Amino acid sequence: MSLPSPAAQHRAEFDARLTFTNGGDLQVRGFRLDIPGDAIREDEVGLLLIRHLGLLMVGDVEVSNLRIVATAHKGSRGGPSDRGAVPSSQGSRLVDLSHTIVEGMVTYPGLPGPTFHDHVTREESRDQYEAGTEFSIQRVELVGNTGTYLDSPFHRYADGGDLASLALSALADVPAVVAHLGDGRERGIGAAALAALQVRGHAVLLHTGWDRHWDTESYGDPAPFLTEDGARYLVRGGAALVGIDSMNIDDTVGRARPAHSILLRAGIPVVEHLTGLDQLPTSGASFFAVPPRVADFGTFPVRAFARVPV
Repeated sequence: MSLPSPAAQHRAEFDARLTFTNGGDLQVRGFRLDIPGDAIREDEVGLLLIRHLGLLMVGDVEVSNLRIVATAHKGSRGGPSDRGAVPSSQGSRLVDLSHTIVEGMVTYPGLPGPTFHDHVTREESRDQYEAGTEFSIQRVELVGNTGTYLDSPFHRYADGGDLASLALSALADVPAVVAHLGDGRERGIGAAALAALQVRGHAVLLHTGWDRHWDTESYGDPAPFLTEDGARYLVRGGAALVGIDSMNIDDTVGRARPAHSILLRAGIPVVEHLTGLDQLPTSGASFFAVPPRVADFGTFPVRAFARVPV
């Protein structure tokens, strides 16, 4: 089963009151849930709410003020985009989550863009081979923080593990969970925004939508970031890797870098400048972001991508 495009997705907004067969009740106001299509009955919304909250012994459900909102799914538990609830058919597709590296590009304001050079041109190579055979050998000069890249602990700490020390199991085929936060009103992403996600052993990918500003001056503006509180929550929760589609995992307003410091001290790699996270379900995908095995080096570009069940 493939996911509908974000443009075709809808959520239900509603108020509800649930009563329980063993006493007590629960009320919600302005609650939103993913729905399969652009229309749904109140009784169906009630069942989705029960499934989403994992409630037992529910007696009656009264849904009111129901309206349908055309917006991308957030991965409501038990909803149409919850891979844990919807059986997958055989097979998968690959989703590229990396920006293309081109000469002179600006990844982070103030850092130099990459430059490309010929080490051996095709014309120069022809004398070394039989007629009709030629090769091009190129050189590239770039800082490690170019394009979509991965930070190892050595990036922050002199005694931290470098790129060569990272286990492949921490970088490839890692179960992914995506926090879809694109319509959030706050730049800072704290623990409360992540508490509903299963983070232990997962690559936690923060989808802020900031990649829409890539290759524009706006990309360098104050951007979404992971707060100190959010970083500590992910460490306590046992996250395997953390990625973001923003300019930095930290708030670049000011000089403090708590998210880098906390995550990398805990040995959790960080991937920055991701793109295309809107194409991933909240759960069910596998994440890949493998840099070259370079010793005494902390950061390097990666071809980040995800395997998504279909």
